Amino acid sequence: MDKKLRQEKLKMWKDNLKQLEEDLKIILEKKGAAAQEGDLSENAAYTMAIEDSETARVRIEEIKKIIRDLEKGGTS
Repeated sequence: MDKKLRQEKLKMWKDNLKQLEEDLKIILEKKGAAAQEGDLSENAAYTMAIEDSETARVRIEEIKKIIRDLEKGGTS
C-alpha cells in the first residue's frame, strides 16, 4: 500500500475512533441516568446501556489495533 493511501486510511480510522469514543461518552451518560431510576435488575435502559457500552469498547479496541497496524505499515 502506498504512503498516501495508508495516510488516508489512517485518517479515516482515527476519525471513526474519535466518533466512537464520543458515542461511548453519551452511552455512559445514559447508563448513569438509567442507574438513577432505581431497581437495576428490572431497568431495561440500564441493561441496554451496559450492552451498548461493551459493544462500543470492543469496537474501539478493534479500531485501535487497525490504527496500530497502519502506523506500522501494515495493510487494513
